[in-house]
Parts: sequence; structure tokens; C-alpha cells
Amino acid sequence: MRLPGVILAAGRSSRMGRDKALIPVEETTWVGRLSKLFLKWLDPVVVVVGHHAEDVAEAAGEGTMVVRNREYDRGMLSSLQTGLRAVPADADGALFTLVDHPHLQPESLAAVIEAFQRERPPMVIPRFNGERGHPVAVRRDVIDQLLSLRPESSPKEVVRSHYPEARFLDLDDPAVTEDLDLPSDLR
Repeated sequence: MRLPGVILAAGRSSRMGRDKALIPVEETTWVGRLSKLFLKWLDPVVVVVGHHAEDVAEAAGEGTMVVRNREYDRGMLSSLQTGLRAVPADADGALFTLVDHPHLQPESLAAVIEAFQRERPPMVIPRFNGERGHPVAVRRDVIDQLLSLRPESSPKEVVRSHYPEARFLDLDDPAVTEDLDLPSDLR
């Protein structure tokens, strides 16, 4: 099964006050850590850049496929669609995450991939203490539905429509629900 990864790292990070993708973690950056992790399991790894595109692309590191969302100010859907358009046509699906989940554990990523490959549901959504998070794995038909959304739509429209048959995967990893948006969140 061919499963690419998509890391959404295009936003302004205005609430954080600095580009989240470039925040240091474990001798690299948020985007660098996620890229290295994804490259071990997924092919290709697409990193969507926008704001500070050159710096984020460099931090993503070698081996990633960097795509630029020139309309990143339109919101996350535009970045998700930009990344999903770069997914090879022969891929069975894709796994995507926001860059603000930099502490994702390798075991969690492996568990999401394994559940997706074994069960082939429309999507696999990890949870921690009942809260849904990232990374999310989606089948090719769900990719097509996400790509068909109009710019003013939300990806939640498609995601929620698949909840009845989605695989919710309970993990012991708080990083799947990490939502680091403010400087105080870093403490």
C-alpha cells in the first residue's frame, strides 16, 4: 500500500507570534522533526509551505517534496488541498498533520499507519483521552472529496461525514491532540 505524508506548515502562526514550523525542538525545528519522522514511514513526504516559504522549506530537510501554497492566507483548507494535489495518483490514500504536533511519537505514527493498512477504513483518526487529533490517514476517495471542496468550505464537512465508518484509534500519546498556538503553550 502506498501512503504519502502531508505536513501543513504554511500558516502565519499569528497567535504564536513567530513561525511555528521554525520553533526549535530536539536539535531541529517542528517541521524538521515531523519531516524526519514521516520520512521513515511514508513516501513521498509533502511539506506545504507559504509564509516564510524558503526558511520552512529549508528546515523541512532533504528528502521532502516541498509545495508552495501561494494562497495560505485563505486558511487550512487551501493548504490541505495544495498538499493533497501533490499526492501521487497511484497512492492508496494519504496521512496528514498540522505542523503544531511536533512531539508526535513514532509509535503513534506507526499505529495510525498500521490501522489504516490493515482495516482500510475511509479514515483513521487518533484520539487521546477521547479527544480527536492528528495525524489523520484518509483513503483516496476521501482525498478526492477534500479536493472537491469549495474554498469557503471546511475539511470538517468531509471528515465528519465519515465518522460513522471511521476508525478512531485510542493512543497513549498526548501529542496527537497537542494544539500549540500561543507562546504560553510552549511552557
